[in-house]
Amino acid sequence: MYLKDEMVLYSTYGVCRIAEIAEKDMGGSLRRYYVLKPLRSGDATIFVPSDNESLTSKIRRVMSEDEARSLIDAMPDEGTIWMEDEQARRDRYREILSSGSRKELVRLIKTLYLHKQSQKGRGKKMKSPDEDILKSAEKMLHDEFAYVFNIKREEVLPLIVGRLEPLEDVRK
Repeated sequence: MYLKDEMVLYSTYGVCRIAEIAEKDMGGSLRRYYVLKPLRSGDATIFVPSDNESLTSKIRRVMSEDEARSLIDAMPDEGTIWMEDEQARRDRYREILSSGSRKELVRLIKTLYLHKQSQKGRGKKMKSPDEDILKSAEKMLHDEFAYVFNIKREEVLPLIVGRLEPLEDVRK
């Protein structure tokens, strides 16, 4: 159960404020809804029926600063999840986006970033669907980090790199 004014994550919308928990008549029946206002989507409003488990399961609590730091610190040790079969890869990556698992998002970003670098080294570009998935995953994770650390979204990558560089030196 979530509370009014609580900050949560919702699916691919990112960080949202629960503007209200209200009874609404939508489609001829009265139901209780979480009314979400995404921080980065201006005037958007999302209505999530509180009795719909498949939709409410996409609402997650925002991580703490300690959890965010631990996630960043673990990034170098995360494996990759590349799949050669394009359709299977896209299906799996969309599942990860939908699940919102932060650890899986890190693995997904790392995988696609390394693939992008590899393609670049061969004078090629990454395929557009993979590029779109990478951007979506980065947006989700970076928006949450920006909120957690109270920084601008464009400051997230330098923060991550700055935190990882001393860890890499220690591991050498």
